[in-house]
Amino acid sequence: MKRLLRIAASLLLIVVIVGGLFYRYPLWFLDRPIYYRLWRAGVEGKYVDLGGNRIHYYEAQAKGGGGVPLVLIHGLGSRGEDWANLIPTFAANGFHVYAPDLLGYGRSSRPDVDYSIATEENVVVQFMQAMHLSKASVIGWSMGGWIAMRLALDHPGMVDRLVLYDSAGIYFPADISPDLFAPTDVAGVQRLVDILEPEPRVLPGFVAKDSLRKLQRNGWIVNRSLSSMTGGRYLLDFRLGSLKQPMLILWGGADHLIPPSAGETIHKGVPQSVFEVVEGCGHLGPAECAKPYLEGTIEFLKAQPPMPPGEKTFPKP
Repeated sequence: MKRLLRIAASLLLIVVIVGGLFYRYPLWFLDRPIYYRLWRAGVEGKYVDLGGNRIHYYEAQAKGGGGVPLVLIHGLGSRGEDWANLIPTFAANGFHVYAPDLLGYGRSSRPDVDYSIATEENVVVQFMQAMHLSKASVIGWSMGGWIAMRLALDHPGMVDRLVLYDSAGIYFPADISPDLFAPTDVAGVQRLVDILEPEPRVLPGFVAKDSLRKLQRNGWIVNRSLSSMTGGRYLLDFRLGSLKQPMLILWGGADHLIPPSAGETIHKGVPQSVFEVVEGCGHLGPAECAKPYLEGTIEFLKAQPPMPPGEKTFPKP
């Protein structure tokens, strides 16, 4: 009986300690299943040195090795793990997937630079060169779509096919507070959730506090990226017609951050583009509505000859 009581007391102590750690650092615990899924799917986390900066990236090869090169570029305040719902399926469909953390984000280096669209584009160019990718299909999500379009314009020979998910890069009327992506209090964290999700959840207080700590640690980088994006210097409105690659534009129909009308504008400016909308999905559609995004993207990337221009709507998942 004494032994059982000691075991029970030890288990209770472990539960209390783990519970306390979860209450303090919930995001760390919530990340564990993501890392496990990636590991189970054979997705490897690696590092490469680019001009003195250590860049983290995920790599997944097609079955049997090799595959068609596919580079994924994440958005503002994001990281390679945000592609976790897509990477394994792309690899299973014959693609050799690379998903880098942009400079300043995820587990990549955080030097004192401007974090402009041009700077991050140059990081992607260097990354592709380091991976010996003379040409690859490129997918960009949000700010990553902006970077992907600049890459296709400035280095057209490096981009085979171009895919945009809920992309920034052109002017559109926006009523967004300057501190939206770098909130200073818990209420600001909830405002960010409200605009990113079409049916927003109320975050538990302890999760919101941990989210705030994480966002504030990276706030200076996000603010520099935002300054680059809102300054107007890198807007692509008048360069869209120079994009010549086969192009897919995929958008969440309920995106409250960058509205589908922005996707329509890009579609009209790129004659060879395909524009597809996923009803009911928001700005985080590629993660939260992965199935239609995957179906539309894989069909587009595999089409021979390339898909003709057109429009399509996916029903709400």
